[in-house]
Amino acid sequence: MDGADAAGTGALGDRTLLVIAPDFPDEANRYIGGVFVKHQLEPIRKAFGRVVVIAPVPRSGGRVASDRFCHDYHYGNVEVHFPRALFVPRRPRLPLVEWAKPYLDLRARAVERLIRSEKIRFDLVHAHFTWPSGHIARRLKEAHDVPSVLTVHEDSGWLAEEATEARPLVVAAWRAQDVIVRVNRRDVPLLERYNTHVLSIPNGYPPEFRPMDRDDCRRRLGLPLAAKVLFSLGYLVEQKGFAYLVEAMRGVADARDDVLCCIGGSGPLREALQCRIDELGLGDRVRLLGFVEDALVPVWMNAADLFVMSSLNEGNPTVMFEALGCARPFVGTRVGGIPEIIDSEDYGLLVDPADPAALADAILAGLDRSWDLDRIREYGRQFSWEAIGARLLEVYADLLR
Repeated sequence: MDGADAAGTGALGDRTLLVIAPDFPDEANRYIGGVFVKHQLEPIRKAFGRVVVIAPVPRSGGRVASDRFCHDYHYGNVEVHFPRALFVPRRPRLPLVEWAKPYLDLRARAVERLIRSEKIRFDLVHAHFTWPSGHIARRLKEAHDVPSVLTVHEDSGWLAEEATEARPLVVAAWRAQDVIVRVNRRDVPLLERYNTHVLSIPNGYPPEFRPMDRDDCRRRLGLPLAAKVLFSLGYLVEQKGFAYLVEAMRGVADARDDVLCCIGGSGPLREALQCRIDELGLGDRVRLLGFVEDALVPVWMNAADLFVMSSLNEGNPTVMFEALGCARPFVGTRVGGIPEIIDSEDYGLLVDPADPAALADAILAGLDRSWDLDRIREYGRQFSWEAIGARLLEVYADLLR
């Protein structure tokens, strides 16, 4: 990258932003945890002279993917560090050690040790997710006398769990922030119990999510041109509700013989989902694609007639914004911040979670509907990462005045 790309020229061009995240992609995108943080950072980094990202990874001897693939790198004016640390993961929950997890988590020490050894100086901290990043940001704010911003990405169920448990280190992290950003409006009142400076700024989508020719995308993916194609994407875990989408496809298949549902993503429920697909005789109607490369996600979005999301819990899912960026109608569940974004049937159709019959009806209605794709695209522009980044830069500028 050239020098113009390497250093910010905006009002914050002489400042350094420190980003703390529990996950961040490796240089080759073999590990893509926290990819939305990297996407959000792209427009923001251009305003700063220097950006430092620190994303601790588990010390596992290479058994965990992030430990295997993530090594320090830099791009443009961004330095990315992956210090190793010992900690107990959030899932699965282990009753005998649950209370002790925060005290067994050594990621804060790993970050502080890196900052000391590399003599990293910074003007502002932006942390992503309350634990451990918000906790780390609180410690850095107190030690270095700098402002800190926390984006609470947790899905609504996870956030409610944190508030109910009210662990002292979590509550202290919320109270200490100069600004808390919540990705939906619904949960702002909950966070205002702990901090009066709470803003709602949603997630967004990068520029590669744009309308493309549907038939060209289908040819590239080997999909039938005449079919009605549904696309869904996510980690194959219970929270994402893919089991309900598979059940819904039984009703869809009974009503129409031209619908193909393609589910992208890897995860522990893949085998169980495939078994259920086979039991229902839907092998020619539902395809589990496995991991979908970043570069192909916009192609899949544009190849589809509808993007479908069957989640049981969400914060504000980035794939929803990516679908809007591609001018694709959204059919999904009424959870988290989704109803705040899909606030009109001009953009999509929503149903209650865990209701496969209602989801099937919504899919069939969506396939029968004549959508104004230009209107969806225009509506989605406000959620580009460029637009969202501009709002965050205003927050930073206010704190650094």
